Amino acid sequence: MPRSAPSSANCPTSCPWPSSRRQPRNRLLQLDADQRPVITPGRTGRITATIRPACLRLLTGTVQQPNRTGTRFDFLLDEASTERLRLDPNNGTRFRIAKDEKRYRLAKVPASCIELTDPADS
Repeated sequence: MPRSAPSSANCPTSCPWPSSRRQPRNRLLQLDADQRPVITPGRTGRITATIRPACLRLLTGTVQQPNRTGTRFDFLLDEASTERLRLDPNNGTRFRIAKDEKRYRLAKVPASCIELTDPADS
């Protein structure tokens, strides 16, 4: 016996909640996004303590270019943080930093793990 096409009410791709229940969540997400600082290339910041691996925690530097979606950024470490990462025993061989390299560029740091330290432009 052939199966009939699902009706729109039973379609698995439709949302099970009415739009009135989705609106408060969307509004909360929008309010949260409005409160977050704008991360742009050239701003100084610190990598938060929530990132893994732990050897990257609390390193400071300058935000570089974003990825296509703006969810991850390249991060150019300052000289002190580059030296700290180079000498960190937990680093192992993951981040290989040459002895003559002054500033090391980390690729794809999540935006949620970047805390801006410079004052926002007014």
